[in-house]
Amino acid sequence: MNLDNSAGVTTPAAADRLLGVIKRRGPQRIGDVAAALGVTAEAARQQVVRLAADGLLAPETERRGVGRPTQRWHLTEAGHARFPDTHAELTLRLIDAVRAELGEAALDRLIHVREQETLIAYRAALADAATLAEQLACLAEIRSREGYMAEWRADADGFLLLENHCPICAAATACQGFCRAELDVFRAVLGPDVTVERTDHIPAGARRCAYRIVPVSIPRSEARHGVVRRAATR
Repeated sequence: MNLDNSAGVTTPAAADRLLGVIKRRGPQRIGDVAAALGVTAEAARQQVVRLAADGLLAPETERRGVGRPTQRWHLTEAGHARFPDTHAELTLRLIDAVRAELGEAALDRLIHVREQETLIAYRAALADAATLAEQLACLAEIRSREGYMAEWRADADGFLLLENHCPICAAATACQGFCRAELDVFRAVLGPDVTVERTDHIPAGARRCAYRIVPVSIPRSEARHGVVRRAATR
């Protein structure tokens, strides 16, 4: 990482890496940031302080029992804005225009068309996936390429699909039909042998969207992998 500790200078690439760690993992302590970035705690501290001065990070205090409180750093609204919200202003204007000129039913039809196109594309991309784990790995990779910073993991109950960013957040907040359509696409593409439920929702105030995927039965070879698989972003 290119970080000039003596001058307290953070390069744009280094800043984006640090912000990305907190975007994916939620509020982090300085030591956790240092470990994730492979730098010293002092280098991480200088970087965090600089980003806080720029208005991109803010501290929060966490108390756990006896002892000194723990300070964690989270993204501010400006920090979240560093991650793309695809043509947000234009999208909101188009949504308002469709509602005003054509009505809510027309907007629902447009969302349905987008949903069907997405479903066709996802089904083609997942066609060669032999297991649910392979399907989720492929789905997370697709979603990451689309800007959702997606990852997946297995646990004792099934699987989780996690999306740490929403590139259409403004549109999804203005029209919940987009989120409903995405959930329907996940259910359709993963098939009738699994249940898919959204457990966290960015437009509702959560820091990420999370989906719990529970198959009718989980082969032991798939269920024992509890480590996060992060999708490669291309």
